[in-house]
Amino acid sequence: MQNVELVDAVSDELYWDPRIDSDAVAVSAAEGVVTLRGTVGSLREKREAENDAKRVFGVELVENELEVKLMDRFEREDADLRGDILQALALDSVVPDTIDVTVEDGFVTLTGTADWQYQRDEAEFVASNIVGTVQVINEVQLKPKPTPGEVRDSIRGAFQRNAGLDADLLTITTVGGTVTLSGKVHSWAEHDQAMDAAWSAPGVLEVEDHITVTY
Repeated sequence: MQNVELVDAVSDELYWDPRIDSDAVAVSAAEGVVTLRGTVGSLREKREAENDAKRVFGVELVENELEVKLMDRFEREDADLRGDILQALALDSVVPDTIDVTVEDGFVTLTGTADWQYQRDEAEFVASNIVGTVQVINEVQLKPKPTPGEVRDSIRGAFQRNAGLDADLLTITTVGGTVTLSGKVHSWAEHDQAMDAAWSAPGVLEVEDHITVTY
């Protein structure tokens, strides 16, 4: 797909999403890499704009350079924002009580420990949806458990069970709690499924993404 066509397709996708102020988002593209620039009113809007762009056929990578600028009525005192985030985390049964929060000028930092990556993701998702959050920095640490061989076998098994993935096209290497995925997939949906499978394996502390999306 030509760069101009890709820009038009992504712009149309943003326009049809009522959660996005598409007039505030500038889209550019170069060889499958789409860059989003501009200013949006919430961290959630920034995240949804990136998700919209990733759905478009031909997009290989999204560089999300959108800035979050809260409208005056959404600006919060740091202490009030921290209290609301802590309450939201406490009400979410997925998030462990070992996760803590600090806030400075709307920038939220998550710290503590979790057993699983999905718990880290859930905490970040919850915090990013609270009004007043400008950015979430996720420093929650995962507790290492299985051996690298067990981690690799677990991920390989998840790939083979997933009908949407061609496991033979993906390579898994493990060093300590770090997993590196490489190889090819045919869409961002397959890419995300592979990444989710890797992060879902017990003992994974970090996933390095070397997967190439080819159409």
